[in-house]
Amino acid sequence: MSFIKNFTTTKRSQPKPKSGARPLFLVPPYVDTFVVKGRFKTIVKLPRGIDESEFLASNTFDFFNNLNLFYSSIADYCTTRDCPTMNAAPNSEFTWTDPQKRTVKLPAPQYIDYVMSWIQNLMDDETVFPTKSGHDFPKDFVQIVKQIHRQLYRVFAHIYWNHYDMMLNLRQEGHFNSLFAHFVAFSKEFNLIDIKEMKDMADLITEMEAAGRLG
Repeated sequence: MSFIKNFTTTKRSQPKPKSGARPLFLVPPYVDTFVVKGRFKTIVKLPRGIDESEFLASNTFDFFNNLNLFYSSIADYCTTRDCPTMNAAPNSEFTWTDPQKRTVKLPAPQYIDYVMSWIQNLMDDETVFPTKSGHDFPKDFVQIVKQIHRQLYRVFAHIYWNHYDMMLNLRQEGHFNSLFAHFVAFSKEFNLIDIKEMKDMADLITEMEAAGRLG
């Protein structure tokens, strides 16, 4: 089942970087393009009086939905022919674990569809993401959130390395950069992703930290 939504907007011509060149998302002015000014640290702290699980749930829900919209806008360009592996930086590849606990390699569009379907099913499960009064979050909720953020990060990384030229064509780079900065700041605040797992985006994260976006 696919959760990809339709999105259209005006395109502009934007060449892809040459082989071996610095990726576009690290090149000025794109690396400095954001729609949100200031530090994301101020909006990821747990508000006083708010349950941490509720805060994790609501933010994870928003990250998922927003990233899904961005992916849907470039999904026509993420095909099994153009993206035969789920990768990010050169020589990186992400694998999927199937229900039999086997590690399998998948084309990026199939991998991402599995990710989005898996997350959607979790969020629709009242025993995992309760919405009714009196229903508690499961004891392993933080671990579930960590698993979700790990997979969302992989989708971010794939888009940045393989489809950022389309983000520029669609004039979405400022919004996408802002969403990623928010996601990274939130993940760091609650220790949701091991920094070693974000090595594909380490240079961009370093740029964001140097610019004071995350601190």
